[in-house]
This record gives sequence, C-alpha cells and structure tokens, in this order.
Amino acid sequence: MTWIVCVRIVSRNRDELRKGFTMIFDPLWIAVMVFSMVLGGLTQFYIKSTFKKYSKVSMARPATGAQVAENTLRYSNIPVATAHGATSANAFGKRPVTIAQSKHGKLSDHFDPRSNTVALSEVVYGQSNIAAAAVAAHEVGHAVQTAKGYLPSRLRSAMVPAVNIGASFAWILIIAGLVMAMSGLVWVGIAFFALSVLFQIVTLPVELDASNRAMYMLRSTNTLTTAELAGARKVLTAAALTYVAAALVSVVQLMYWIGLARD
Repeated sequence: MTWIVCVRIVSRNRDELRKGFTMIFDPLWIAVMVFSMVLGGLTQFYIKSTFKKYSKVSMARPATGAQVAENTLRYSNIPVATAHGATSANAFGKRPVTIAQSKHGKLSDHFDPRSNTVALSEVVYGQSNIAAAAVAAHEVGHAVQTAKGYLPSRLRSAMVPAVNIGASFAWILIIAGLVMAMSGLVWVGIAFFALSVLFQIVTLPVELDASNRAMYMLRSTNTLTTAELAGARKVLTAAALTYVAAALVSVVQLMYWIGLARD
C-alpha cells in the first residue's frame, strides 16, 4: 500500500512539473501573452495619439490644466489649498485639495486620496488645450468622489494594500508552485492574482464615474464649448479604454491560470 501511494505521489509530482516546464511552450499561453501585449499596445497607442491630437487644439476660453482643476474644485464646493491657504467653502467637511505638478513624467496625472492632492503632469498642469482640460477635470472627478464618499472609490482605496502585496507575490507563487510541484502554492498564487483582477474590475466604475463628473463640470463651468466638449469626451474615452483593456487582460490570464491548475 505504501509503495502504491508513493508511486501516485511521484506520478502527480511529475505531472505538476510537466505543467511548469511545458507552460512556456503552451500555444494557449503564447496566445494569451500575445493577446495581452497587442491589446495593451493598441490602447496605449490610442490614448497617446488622442491626447497628442487634442493637446494641439486650443480652448476658446484659455485656461491651464491647473486653473481648470481649481475652477472645477471651486464649482464642486471643495476647498483648494494654495500658497496663501485654503480658499472656498468646505461644504463636505473635508480638508482642502492641493493642486500640484506631478514629478513622474508625461501622463502621470492622478489623484492621491492620502494627501488629498490632484497631481497633474507637465503637459497638463501648465498647458491650455482641450486634452489638458479633460485630464485635469477627470482627476478633480476623483477628488469629488473622495469628498462625497463615493462607495466604489472607497472600496478601491481599501483594497490597495492587499492588492499591492498580492501583485508582488502572485506570479512568484504560481511559478514556484508549478516548478516545485505544489498545487496548493499555485492556488494561493491564483487567489492573490484574483484579488488583483477584482481590483481592476472595481476600478472601471470609478474611472467612468470620474470621467462623467469631469464632463459635467466642464460643461457646467463653461470651461469648454459644445464642440470642445466632444474632443474632451474622446480623450476621456481613450483613457477609459486602457482600464477596460487592463481588466480584460487580467480576466483572460486568470482564466488561463485556473484552467492550468485544474488540469
């Protein structure tokens, strides 16, 4: 009986090892990676080309990205932190939002809820064009979400610590589990990766809502004309597609890993 059990264990370990070593040459895995790279490349090309196109289109009522951010924050009745202190009423009882220039390069625009900062890249912060206005208003949209306690945004922020850990170890655990023939380790890695996929999915409504808020603010503050709003919408749609693509790629990769682990 002991000999039979040992044979079964050795056989199972050989199967697990075979999975690990043949995965690299698996046509399905190669297809998944090609799909991921192509889709990612296309969406990045689209957002960059769309931003470049509308960054060359001036506004009828000139305003830099930083000015658009401040104006839309004021419109939303959110205080703005300046060198001279906070300005405007604090309707939501939140601390003032700081508008700063991002130091992380082109298209590194983001809102940091920890420091309550709208960080705009150099091509947005000091530039006056449709693309800059759209991006600046989008980041303010995230600030408004935080100020109003938008649930999906709060959920995404709460997931960040766990996702950061999971993203760091998911691939390591999966590959290590396959190489060492430890299926349990593979499933732990898949669980971590699934958490990252969930984060990508939760991100979608957050980003779409921020873009909708941006369009509403740009329209309501008369920052852009009707014709200019159409261009802003294209910029924000191109940006949204990057998140859609990232979520789709993550789901496809998760399905592959689950299928591999179950075989």
